[in-house]
Amino acid sequence: MLRLTDLKLPLDHTEADLEQAILARLKLGRNALRGYSVAKRSTDARKRGAIALIYALDVDLVDEAAVLARFADDRHLGPTPDTSYHFVTQSPAKSPHRPIVIGMGPCGLFAGLVLAQMGFRPIILDRGKAVRERTKDTWDLWRKRNLHPESNVQFGEGGAGTFSDGKLYSQISDPKHYGRKVLTEFVKAGAPEEILWINKPHIGTFRLVSMVEHMRATIESLGGEIRFSQRVEDLLLDAEGNGRQQVRGVRLASGEELRSDHVVLAVGHSARDTFAMLHARGVYVEAKPFSVGFRVEHPQSVIDRARYGPQAGHERLGAADYKLVHHAKNGRSVYSFCMCPGGTVVAATSEPGRVVTNGMSQYSRNERNANAAIVVGIDPADYAAFDPSGSPLAGIALQRALESRAYVLGGENYNAPGQLVGDFLAGRASREFGEVLPSFKPGVTLGSLDSALPDYAIAAIREAMPAFDRQIRGFGMHDAVFTGVETRTSSPVRIKRDESLQSLNTTGLYPAGEGAGYAGGILSAGVDGIRVAEAVALSLTGG
Repeated sequence: MLRLTDLKLPLDHTEADLEQAILARLKLGRNALRGYSVAKRSTDARKRGAIALIYALDVDLVDEAAVLARFADDRHLGPTPDTSYHFVTQSPAKSPHRPIVIGMGPCGLFAGLVLAQMGFRPIILDRGKAVRERTKDTWDLWRKRNLHPESNVQFGEGGAGTFSDGKLYSQISDPKHYGRKVLTEFVKAGAPEEILWINKPHIGTFRLVSMVEHMRATIESLGGEIRFSQRVEDLLLDAEGNGRQQVRGVRLASGEELRSDHVVLAVGHSARDTFAMLHARGVYVEAKPFSVGFRVEHPQSVIDRARYGPQAGHERLGAADYKLVHHAKNGRSVYSFCMCPGGTVVAATSEPGRVVTNGMSQYSRNERNANAAIVVGIDPADYAAFDPSGSPLAGIALQRALESRAYVLGGENYNAPGQLVGDFLAGRASREFGEVLPSFKPGVTLGSLDSALPDYAIAAIREAMPAFDRQIRGFGMHDAVFTGVETRTSSPVRIKRDESLQSLNTTGLYPAGEGAGYAGGILSAGVDGIRVAEAVALSLTGG
């Protein structure tokens, strides 16, 4: 097979047009082409009204060698790369060593799956509930204002990514094609096969629920053990000297102890009590930058028209997305984050008396509004105003302060505070909604968001919105709605690890995924889980 890239066709092309384009590009007759498959399809929307699709294709030819020779200097044609996954080792028969995986978000799920596929029978612990029970608890907050601190958008089977747009793309370097392994396993679990080739694949919440259940069943069928409602309260550690320690297992909140010299820590970015425990137990933790801001909602039709012009609504395009960045005069970067076309803004708190927003879409992306976080980058120097102690956990104090303030501004009933964009830019409180009705449940309380974020963040967002409106006409529309606050963009800490992917000072502890500061999204978290699973397996087998 040969990989042919950068083949551009009009949006309305037919399958016959695509086949003819392949033959024309390679200067071949019809009988020279045995078949082809799409490896990647992306959209070129730079020219409104003349949107094109760009293909990478795997072509099966009668005489591949001759074609390669004729196109030897063409960087858009070469052998199809091997993207299949190859296990680094296999567990010895009846191995007594069972690794522990803490957390069952995308990172923990793939760490557990790959360990199970290699025969290591992992024990996976999650503080939350199985995904369907967790979904009921999450809806209890959205519909009835009842928060379940151990079972919500952040905690439970599937992790925070379960209640998201289900985006499956990333900008990480992936020379070993681990991302392909993630996508392939998702397809096996019930995801549409198009995620293997579409440029910006997504799944949506409803499909993720059944997929996670399927993957759980696979792990269990391979000898893995999964235990829900099992919060890890402490690590069992032995001192090694020279400031190092060796993990020997975990202690659960129930008091039960589980022994293992290999523990994968994939707890997600909101396990604040776990971060505090790790710091108290001497595991190396440092503060890291993250971002804070608001969710903004527009009519999806406004975004579609701005991005696609007269071709908006075409079935091959779907709901339009966007990615925006502005560098403010005060030195702050403002950018869009976790854009959810045709989606909803959701309540994502995990602690009583606090309000947190996030975005979510279904596979269809057919809700009326588009939403995204508009966030401002902050770094550890900003945390001192909220925790002057110099603790590496100071970012958590900042998050909690903003989330508590949002709870008060929303009316202390888990409503989120909101403001029309036009009123926010004019510096006046909002009194009633206009064209855009917010999707956040249980509800939005209008007012002023000026006190919801630090002054530098408010100033930067006020400067950025008119700049964004120049890029996407209508983005600064008066009736668009800001909902606050977005504080869980990424982990506020990094649990640093060495080249073996173990903690810098705690042997046998493998920090992984978003919570440890090594991923940002479903795909990158899954990839990191695979990498860590390989490191654990090689350590267990002496590889």
